[in-house]
Amino acid sequence: QVQLVESGGGLVQAGDSLRLSCVASGDTICISAMGWYRQAPGKERELVASITRGGRNNYADSVKGRFTISRDNAKNTLYLQMNSLKPEDTAVYYCNALSNFQTRDFVCIPLERPKSSWGQGTQVTVSS
Repeated sequence: QVQLVESGGGLVQAGDSLRLSCVASGDTICISAMGWYRQAPGKERELVASITRGGRNNYADSVKGRFTISRDNAKNTLYLQMNSLKPEDTAVYYCNALSNFQTRDFVCIPLERPKSSWGQGTQVTVSS
């Protein structure tokens, strides 16, 4: 299992910046990709940004040029740098880890189905 803990959310004004952090623990060696999702009131959860083991990044069109996803493998930490925040960025942000394998005696064993692990979420509120 992978445990994820997010932090860094808060209340800011439009145009401000925030950096979210996600500390991963548990079976982290077999993670295939990690990402940030968000869910605004009355809306479906959406993928904001993701990063693969090879370092390839992907962003939702709504955040391209403003958000940057990165990781620090030594600290088992995922980051989301959010610049030029807009009121429409207001949402609960969730850290996600996608695992195609599970750990058994330090060996990655294939899963029949990919497993997603989620953090508890951190609230980001952007006022106008």
